Amino acid sequence: MAGVWVFKNGVVRLVENAGADTSDGGQRSRLRRKVLVFCSTGEVMTSYATLEQKLMTLGWERYYDDPNLLQFHKRSTVHLISLPKDFAKFKSMHMYDIVVKNRSHFEVRDT
Repeated sequence: MAGVWVFKNGVVRLVENAGADTSDGGQRSRLRRKVLVFCSTGEVMTSYATLEQKLMTLGWERYYDDPNLLQFHKRSTVHLISLPKDFAKFKSMHMYDIVVKNRSHFEVRDT
């Protein structure tokens, strides 16, 4: 079940092909790509190598338990960040997970 949840006129509905949705007066909905940004430098995380470097400077440690995931843990917390091994599968939900666990260091922006 892929798509975008749209809230309109007090109703929430799933739009499975948001680019083809013409229920808003003929205008096509546009999906914006999200990027993860390291706040102090404004650097966009374009690879796991750069992301891992930033997480390490913030005290996160890499876990190697699951070969299908990249996992990071911070000793001072119970937080665990789990990411797909393939950066092409790095989605906004993963970005927001990182932001929630590193509030003042990362943010998600539209491109």
